[in-house]
Amino acid sequence: MDISSEMIHSLLPLFMVTTLGASALAVGLVEGLAECTALVVKVFSGALSDYWGRRKGLAVAGYALGALTKPLFALAPTMGVVLTARMLDRVGKGIRGAPRDALVADIAPPALRGAAFGLRQSLDTVGAFVGPLLAVGLMLLWADEFRAVFWVAVVPGLLAVALLIFAVREPPPAAGHRRSNPVSRANLARLGMPYWWVVGVGAVFTLARFSEAFLVLRAQQAGIPLALVPLVMVAMNAVYAVSAYPFGALSDRMSHPTLLALGLVVLIAADLVLATGTQWGVLLAGVVLWGVHMGMTQGLLASMIAHAAPPDLRGTAYGFFNLVSGLAMLAASLIAGLLWDSFGATATFHAGAIFCGLALAGLIAQARTIGGNP
Repeated sequence: MDISSEMIHSLLPLFMVTTLGASALAVGLVEGLAECTALVVKVFSGALSDYWGRRKGLAVAGYALGALTKPLFALAPTMGVVLTARMLDRVGKGIRGAPRDALVADIAPPALRGAAFGLRQSLDTVGAFVGPLLAVGLMLLWADEFRAVFWVAVVPGLLAVALLIFAVREPPPAAGHRRSNPVSRANLARLGMPYWWVVGVGAVFTLARFSEAFLVLRAQQAGIPLALVPLVMVAMNAVYAVSAYPFGALSDRMSHPTLLALGLVVLIAADLVLATGTQWGVLLAGVVLWGVHMGMTQGLLASMIAHAAPPDLRGTAYGFFNLVSGLAMLAASLIAGLLWDSFGATATFHAGAIFCGLALAGLIAQARTIGGNP
């Protein structure tokens, strides 16, 4: 599914700007609303998976919806259709996301959850850079024909659904599982302060890291041929894929606040490098640092949720975590788009570095409050 999605997403900002005449603000709005929608839906799908005690059915439904929306991108004549397709695609992601993460947490041994989520992030990201590579090859082959590439993306999406249906086995519900409302006051109180602390940290991280669509637009400013721009996402995701598992395994043996703080330092460096210029070497250095940051933090946050939440509320826990992060993503993408249109790309990345600095200060203060050692 990542191959399918990234074939489209690596080209979509350019398609919106060059073919449909959209502004950077419109790109930020589409990206922010889409991701926000996915993360809001995760609350309901996660809670439903806890209520049923089953995860796979919801995951199949979410992957199927994501696959079936792909033709809309190829057919889209206006920004309205693109927004609709992007929203439906992200609804599918929202339906599958929390149940899938809860399923990983259910299966993985507690002492290896960091490694398990790091491996999942790594393998997800392999698809995320294979997709842009295919997009680049097809754009070169078909003379920058966006819509033809979007049609090809339908195929791996359908293969993902078939693989999930026929090859993935779900463990049975825990003995004595009783259905209750996961979002009742009593159950939400069981999540506890350690869980809500992780939720707050995740939201601050999202505010400091806006959509990767702006990396694609920065690459366009560097004068890279249109067909080669998706290589930026290939580079970022390759670094992400290589680093996610080692950092996930490291998180099983290292203070979580410390590793999160180091991830923010790396993101500050990425923002500052990307703000300095559009030369190819500078751009590549910034993209590599961005990928390292993703590898350090994304699996770690998922592992922290698994450790903090009760096993029978993991779906709900992932859902609320992603809801708060989604609202932060919407705000971050809108701010980035406004700054880009009003003051240019440099201001956008400088603002990202400032948000990172504020997030780092807050993380250090909060970690000290709970006895952490950042």
